[in-house]
Formats: sequence, structure tokens, C-alpha cells
Amino acid sequence: MHKLYIGNLCDSVTAEDLGKTFEDHKIPYAGQFLMKTGYAFVDCPDDQWAMKAIETFSGKVELHGKCIEVEHSVPKKQRTRKLQIRNIPPHLQWEVLDGLLAQCGTVENCEQVNTDSETAVVNVTYASREHARQADEVPLKILAHNNFVGRLIGKEGRNLKKVEQDTDTKITISPLQDLTLYNPERTITVKGSIEACCQAEIEVMKKVREAYENDIAAMNQQTHLIPGLNLGALGLFPSSANMPPPPPGNASSGAPYGCFGALCVCVQAPEQETVHVYIPAQAVGAIIGKKGQHIKQLSRFAGASIKIAPAETPDCKMRQVIVTGPPEAQFKAQGRIYGKLKEENFFGPKEEVKLETHIKMAAAAAGRVIGKGGKTVNELQNLTAAEVVVPREQTPDENDQVIVKINGHFYASQLAQRKIRDILTQVKHPQKGGMGTGPSPNPQGFTEMGSPTQGLSQEQQPRRK
Repeated sequence: MHKLYIGNLCDSVTAEDLGKTFEDHKIPYAGQFLMKTGYAFVDCPDDQWAMKAIETFSGKVELHGKCIEVEHSVPKKQRTRKLQIRNIPPHLQWEVLDGLLAQCGTVENCEQVNTDSETAVVNVTYASREHARQADEVPLKILAHNNFVGRLIGKEGRNLKKVEQDTDTKITISPLQDLTLYNPERTITVKGSIEACCQAEIEVMKKVREAYENDIAAMNQQTHLIPGLNLGALGLFPSSANMPPPPPGNASSGAPYGCFGALCVCVQAPEQETVHVYIPAQAVGAIIGKKGQHIKQLSRFAGASIKIAPAETPDCKMRQVIVTGPPEAQFKAQGRIYGKLKEENFFGPKEEVKLETHIKMAAAAAGRVIGKGGKTVNELQNLTAAEVVVPREQTPDENDQVIVKINGHFYASQLAQRKIRDILTQVKHPQKGGMGTGPSPNPQGFTEMGSPTQGLSQEQQPRRK
């Protein structure tokens, strides 16, 4: 005889209910059903009928609203040493399977069970109970870009907890300290039974895919509006190919030219910019990280100088983050700051992260940013969806500079910052001739399509000399 274990039973299920279920599916059994609380045992005539019962009932047939589980009943002495592995692909070689099983411990016996299905089934007996337990909970490791992990976790870890509860697994994620400039991926480790891990993988990848598609959609809506950035080189999304690091010295030496095949284009080193980003005071620790590790990694990743200004008053609610670097560095550094605040739940799950940023400019240029009757600043707000304010009652600092305030979500803020920088560049380096839509050299030596001032009103266009 071959005894079967029948689990996941409601307390109301009776032996008569089980007998009728077996009869309805034409599965023979011998003797009586041995009923326990939540489970039962029964004998089958032979191993073939036992396998047929497992394939027919387990996870497929409901009794009183719950799917029953059917598997071989293992004697107590061997219960934790013997496992059955099902749904093995037919093309999987025995050598590979043996290697996978041996990773958990010494295998005493491994035999294939004949079934009518295409996939294979094996009974495995380990030398010890501990080895069998490890084999029954093989850890699954998934790599995911750090940009998506926060949304996988969710506010207060709710998304991750739900996946764990739905799949009966334990999921852990590698710490931020493991990230490096050339490895922005986190390791997601899933522990549980093989079937549970497979289900958890589906749910995890669904969350990661949603985050990726949402970011790509947001980027596609905004990239064509943000001039002066090499968005393909920002590294904010996983690349399709591993790019080698730049030659030593090129990034910091301010090389005067770059070569693309046989074409060499003379360019100047990108101009350094300083932006003051205001974050909640309680978020300073998250930005700095343990022993300053996070802010150091962020600085290396973005290629920018990032400093936290001292608190202006003991009870101030906002703190100033000073970011200094070229446009691409600003985009990457500020993007990570916005993302970190969202990841650490300083904003609600349905709440956009909106921060205030300040840019300093020459007092003489403030009028150009405001425009005649406030026309330019109004157009900036309509175009970027950010709030742009140049306080009129400002006293210039010792460098005869005033500030422009920008408030909005990340892409809106970046777009506003780029547009304002373009206006300031035109003030410093007014171009001769009309502003067309064709290629025009810019002050930094690059060539780009269109003009930074294209779309501004006549009063905002640079004056001809």
C-alpha cells in the first residue's frame, strides 16, 4: 500500500466528503480515511495510483472552499529527510539536477517517478534532516536596479510584506552600503519552498517592471524639454549593455576634445553649477547615511560635491543641501535625493516628492528671468509645471547675486533649472544674428539643435548689438 497525506482541509470536511471526491475523480483507495484536524491520511493500491491522486487533486480540487493538498505520506523517521520535487523540465540533465541537489547536502538516494505528465518527478532522500530542510527552502536571488527597490518595498514595507504573505516566503534586500558607482543593483533574496519562490519571483518582477515602465514614461514626457543634458549617459536606468569605465584622467582633467570615430569635436569642460536643495530636517540622516557612507556614494555616483549646510536655527524644519557640479551631475544627484526621500517614506505613497531649490544669479540678470510684466517667469511656470519665484524685495549678497526659487517635482524642477540657466547664459553671452531653429553654436562649444531661448517672447530674446 502507498499512504497519502491530504492537507489544507477545513474542519468541516468529513471522511465521506473525501471518499466522494476520490470516487468522483475515479481514484481508487483502500480502507478508511484517517481524519485529523486539518489533514487526513488514506492508502492507495500502488505508487502509480498515488501519483495519479497527487496530480489530480493537489492544488486543483476544492473542498468547502479550500484547495486540498495531496502528497506522499513519509514515515516520521524519514519525514524531514525525504523530499519530492515535481515539475522538473524534461530537458534538464541529471548531472545538473544532481549538482543542484548536492548544494544543500549529501544525497543518499534520488529516483525518478514515472508519471503521465511531460515534466519529471523525483523522490530525494538526504543524509540528514537539516540538509533536506535546506533543500526544501532554496534561496532565490534577484538583481534589481536601486531606483526600483523603494517602490518594491513600499511605504513602511507594505508592498514587500504583502508579497511575503501571499507567497509564504521571506524576502530580504541587500543594504545600500553594498552599492558602488559601477554596480547600482540591489540583491533581493527570497527564501521558501521552490514553488513559493517561483510565485514570489513573479510578484517581485511585476513590481519592478511597473516601476521601470513608469519611470520610462515619465522620462519620455520630459527629456525633449530639458536642454543641455546627455540623458543617455546619466545612468539613472539599467543599461542594456555594460559600458566600460572612462579612461583614467579623462573625467577630471577637463580634456579639451572628444573623438567619435574619425570626427573630433572641440569642447570646453562643462561649467560648474551650484544648486541649493531644501529637504525636511528629519531626512538629513537618511541622505548622509551611516558614518556618511550614503552621501559619499551619492557624490561619487553623480560626480558632484554634495554638502549639508548647518541648521539656521535649532528648530528649523528644512535643511539645505548644496550640490555643485555640471548639468549631468546635478540631474543625477538631485534625482537620487528625490528618490531617497520617497524611498524612506518622507512623502506618502500617492504623494509626489516636491522640493524647493534655489539658484543664485547676478542681480542684473533678475529682470531677464522675470521678463516684462512677469511674462518670462509666467511662461516658465506654464512650460515646466514648477513654481518659479524671483523675490522682488531682495538685497544682493556680497557678490551682487540674488536667488530664484523653484518648487516642484523632480522633472519639473530640472526643466525649470535648465531653462533658467539658458536665459542666464544668453545674458552673459548674447549671440549675434537671429535665433533660428537650425543648429547654432552655444557658448560651451557644443552644437545642438534649436535654441535655448526658442519659444520665449520677443521681449525675452537677446538684443542684437
